Amino acid sequence: MESPRWMSHMRHFAIVSAAVAFAAGIASAQFAPTSNPSNAAAPALAESSSSSSSLQLVAEDGDGSAALPAAPAATGSGAGQSDHAYHSHSLFSHLTYAFGGGFNAPTNDSSPYITWGGNFSLGAGYQFDPHLSLMAEYQFIDDKLPGNLIAETGASGGHAHIWSATLEPVIDLFPKGSNDLYVTGGGGFYRKVTSFTDPQEEEYCDYYYCGIETVNVVVGHFSSNQGGWNVGAGYMRRMGGMYHDSRMKLFAEARYVDVMTPASAIAPNGLGVAAVGSDTKLIPVTVGVRW
Repeated sequence: MESPRWMSHMRHFAIVSAAVAFAAGIASAQFAPTSNPSNAAAPALAESSSSSSSLQLVAEDGDGSAALPAAPAATGSGAGQSDHAYHSHSLFSHLTYAFGGGFNAPTNDSSPYITWGGNFSLGAGYQFDPHLSLMAEYQFIDDKLPGNLIAETGASGGHAHIWSATLEPVIDLFPKGSNDLYVTGGGGFYRKVTSFTDPQEEEYCDYYYCGIETVNVVVGHFSSNQGGWNVGAGYMRRMGGMYHDSRMKLFAEARYVDVMTPASAIAPNGLGVAAVGSDTKLIPVTVGVRW
């Protein structure tokens, strides 16, 4: 009778013991410390530092010099920026050029001594900044002479040629825009040659035959060398460039030109006396390209 009771007590003890062990296991799992990524990284960093220190010590012991980190390689964008900075400050990037052609009209003061004609100009200069440039310009003007002046000499025709070499500052008002306005003016050396012509027959030859033609030949002229000045304004339109950054621009300008020629009454090469007033005043209108 005692044995079954003992067995029942043992059975209860085993069940309670298993329950206590299970509860202890759960509690142990809940109170166990969790891993911290930063704490895990710290030993790794310390280990890395220790490793690099040991490598540095090995390098020092090996050749007596400390190991230095390698210089970073230049990236493509850095090189491009360096090249751009060089070119933007180079001499050639500041050079500017212009050429164009157009027509001339005399002012009322000069209309008795010169009439309409054409012009051609060519210039080069230095751009100090986007707003200011200094241009050296050559210009050639070819105008006709009034009929009254030609009749005074007894000739049949005539023309006036003016060559000039001048310096002109150019001030761009809106240099960063696609459309720009500018003002300019300067002065320099002017040479004017007034010529009178008569038609004459001349022989000419080409690859196939020779013949006689009538040409206007200069039969008398007079000239003068003097100073002069000009002032004017113009409009420019930027051409090309994906971001409107092209340096090429179309321009159209008008100037007032005063060639300080002396007054004279001359009989050129035995012709009749031609009376010419002082100063030759013109308004050249020019269209061209600048970059």
